[in-house]
Amino acid sequence: MSKVALITGVTGQDGSYLSEFLLSKGYEVHGIIRRSSVDFRERIAHLEGQPNFHLHFGDLGDSMSLVKVVGKVKPTEIYNLAAQSHVQVSFDSPEFTADVDATGVLRVLEAVRACGLEKTCRIYQASTSELYGKVEEVPQNENTPFHPYSPYAVAKLYGFWIVKEYREAYNMFCCSGILFNHESERRGETFVTRKITLAAARIAQGLQDKLYLGNLSSLRDWGYAKDYVECMWLILQNDKPEDFVIATGVQHSVREFAYYAFKHAGIELKFEGEGMNEKGICVAGPEELVGKVLVEVSEDFYRPTDVVNLWGDPTKAKAKLGWNPSKTSFEELVKIMVESDMAKVAAEGAAQKVRMNLAEYLEKGIVK
Repeated sequence: MSKVALITGVTGQDGSYLSEFLLSKGYEVHGIIRRSSVDFRERIAHLEGQPNFHLHFGDLGDSMSLVKVVGKVKPTEIYNLAAQSHVQVSFDSPEFTADVDATGVLRVLEAVRACGLEKTCRIYQASTSELYGKVEEVPQNENTPFHPYSPYAVAKLYGFWIVKEYREAYNMFCCSGILFNHESERRGETFVTRKITLAAARIAQGLQDKLYLGNLSSLRDWGYAKDYVECMWLILQNDKPEDFVIATGVQHSVREFAYYAFKHAGIELKFEGEGMNEKGICVAGPEELVGKVLVEVSEDFYRPTDVVNLWGDPTKAKAKLGWNPSKTSFEELVKIMVESDMAKVAAEGAAQKVRMNLAEYLEKGIVK
């Protein structure tokens, strides 16, 4: 029997990498995208037109659309990656976050049952290290108590528990992967890691003066999204449905991420001061930047409640799934992201220069 995968959140960072991975495994891959006046398909544009890649309109907020797509596709595996995935946004839009990240998971599970696929379809739920929130144990594993510390985390906790409930109540093969922070060159530009790598590239190329960040001492377990989607797949190939922590087991601060990002952009930073008064000063790099403050802390980026010590223990995933979390090191990850953004910023700068020259020519009447 050929394997058919249905991916929600297919246009996101993880969805695009997972689509590539499953296509390489010979899957027929179907993705759900939302109807919108703005099209966000940049990450999967290179996959469209492939014979085994298909897109369908649907929404986690609309149960009927999910039932229709699931009934039509009849997937053997579902990867529920769609979510309002930004912690800060969840404070601004808590109701929307709850509808998508909590009730949306229930809608996916019920769509499978409504279509009579509960015995043939395996379901992966993208859970999050934010469940641990105000951490009660370091590092965190599958048995660490949860203490969600944001509307996003609370909504995701419902998603985790409803998956567990359907597994036990209906004997469905549904599991959660508790993913710790995973980044890539496809990460959204509002997330702190991508914000840092873009700023480093722009500052190095003279297109930005300074980067403002929140708590530089926040600790995270950062991995490469391209490596993590393999573990999602391995979870659904396991003999029995279980939940797994997906992490590197290595911890770094926001400060370290910024240091290495600027280093790979050709700038060496030295951090001075503490808390709100901490600054990142250029001590080596382009002559015009040496001695300048390039990184500052802003209270605008402090959250009402902030998670400061996330650190995953991937022992179970390594032992039971044979997954290797160390394929891409922390510094390699930062380098990949910076090199991508250096090229992106250079292209943007060149395009901007062309537009400015054209505007000047038009003004002078050289070009009509």
